[in-house]
Amino acid sequence: MARDLKLGWDVEALNKAYRQGYMAANMGMPRDRCPYRGEVVVAAWEAGWEDADLVARQTRPDDDFLSNIA
Repeated sequence: MARDLKLGWDVEALNKAYRQGYMAANMGMPRDRCPYRGEVVVAAWEAGWEDADLVARQTRPDDDFLSNIA
């Protein structure tokens, strides 16, 4: 795949960064631990992290609901 030498990224690199960000959030890694440095690749990693975090927050049980069960 073509790589933009000036920017230092390509679509495959962005997809990989996104997937790694998604996995990082699933494993509980803090958002500020992104291993990348390039602005665009960092944005892809953070997008993956944010998407996984959003999914996790939507699927967590409601704390109020759990306290009412007992």
